[in-house]
Amino acid sequence: MWRKIAKSKSLLLMFLPCLLYYLIFKYLPMFGIVISFKDYNLYKGIWASEWVGLKYYKMFFHSPDFWIILRNTFLLGINKLIFGFPAPIILALLLNEVKNMVFKRFVQTVSYLPHFISNVVVAGMVVMFLSPSQGFVNRMIQSFGFEPIHFMIKPELFRFIYVGSEVWQHIGWEAIIYLAALSSIDPSLYEAADIDGASRWRKLWNVTLPGISTTIIILFILNVGRVLEIGFEKVFLLYNPATYSTADILSTYVYRTGLVSGNFSYAAAIDMFTGIVCFFFIYSTNALSRRLSQTSLW
Repeated sequence: MWRKIAKSKSLLLMFLPCLLYYLIFKYLPMFGIVISFKDYNLYKGIWASEWVGLKYYKMFFHSPDFWIILRNTFLLGINKLIFGFPAPIILALLLNEVKNMVFKRFVQTVSYLPHFISNVVVAGMVVMFLSPSQGFVNRMIQSFGFEPIHFMIKPELFRFIYVGSEVWQHIGWEAIIYLAALSSIDPSLYEAADIDGASRWRKLWNVTLPGISTTIIILFILNVGRVLEIGFEKVFLLYNPATYSTADILSTYVYRTGLVSGNFSYAAAIDMFTGIVCFFFIYSTNALSRRLSQTSLW
């Protein structure tokens, strides 16, 4: 074992930052789950606080906000999955058909640059573009003779705004994975398809998609596991009291009950519930994928 470690020390050193990240920010904080079963008092500490069992879980399940928060989170996650998951696949397939390398690299660069923009900046851009007075979207609407639309205070539009900004921000970056998978397809398969007289569509359907199907399935399983783990930052920056009916999700609810109201045990219970549901989703999707396609995470 030590010989193998010595032989792979360079690779292990490259892996070390990733390992430390997950240990410090993912595994060590799991100890805090215990406060969801306690009436946690900041001054007494975790161990001196009184055990209350499932009190806060029952409180959340019987809360009038439970179904509203769960529905909002689930619908926002499903919309993001429906529109956000296939978008980078489509972009990668389109770029794979482009023969002009200069244009292809230009499109790749332009499409993945938004991934590096802070969520704060992206949210500010969205608010500015959709402003009823100065936003260019409303200026275009007014140029056609219509009244400006107050996008940011309409609950029914929040999901479209959020999902649209997510797709725009991450489509190029996520397409890189599929482009890498496309580059691994044997060119002789395309040559054989050309000899057989296959059209571009038939080559896409019979060669390209099967060649990246494993990558698509693995990433789909991971995305299903994150349906309820909608990013807190962008939702928090985009929503307001007028859009709470559709925009208030589990992570923002946890923020308000935990950090703002100081009810740490209740917030921990909600977060624990979210983790359990996400685990159920990813386990079920993985089992279904293993049965249908023989592809799975484990």
